[in-house]
Amino acid sequence: MYPNKRPPINLSGIDPMPSKVTGAARTATVQRTTKETDITITVTLDGSGRSSVNSGVVFLDHMLANFSRHSGFDLSLQCRGDLDVDDHHSVEDIAIVLGDAIMKALGDKKGIRRYGWAIIPMDEALARCALDLGGRSYCVFSAEFHRPVIQGFSTEMVEHFFVSLSGSMKANIHLKILEGQNTHHKIEALFKAFAYAMKDAIAVSGTALPSTKGIL
Repeated sequence: MYPNKRPPINLSGIDPMPSKVTGAARTATVQRTTKETDITITVTLDGSGRSSVNSGVVFLDHMLANFSRHSGFDLSLQCRGDLDVDDHHSVEDIAIVLGDAIMKALGDKKGIRRYGWAIIPMDEALARCALDLGGRSYCVFSAEFHRPVIQGFSTEMVEHFFVSLSGSMKANIHLKILEGQNTHHKIEALFKAFAYAMKDAIAVSGTALPSTKGIL
């Protein structure tokens, strides 16, 4: 009936075009061995919040699993440290390696939001985190804890963890407890606030580098 018209193309059995084309996976693995610790960390920024964490420090495991879940990062962490001496070396070195892995996973940082912030409650505790993935290391930490140790994690090491993390991640990290009494609640609220701030800061919202300097 229509001799000059081609018959319709049969699309059955052909996969439709994807609704969203994604770039290369933002993931990195970092291994670091010293006379005090042996640490391997793999982080995937665009994950689903899955974690496998064995730091040797029980309460730190709990905090990092919370960080993974609430940031959406997939996190694999194995650490063998000199815990017979103290938890200091393990906690510090884990922060150094984690920051390095996140930096490597971020790549050239093009398109990221760069800044993130969150205010997170946990019962009576209220924590605030604001951060900048701008390539400069600085940490401002304001919190006091009544318990000196929780399940092997010296609470004085919470601040040192984030100071070390800001150094290797080359980020400004500001953390503050606004309200709270319970030490567990305050520390967990800090880690969760950091998680949500990171989730926002690493989100891709364009293609340009978020800096007037042309480098982050």
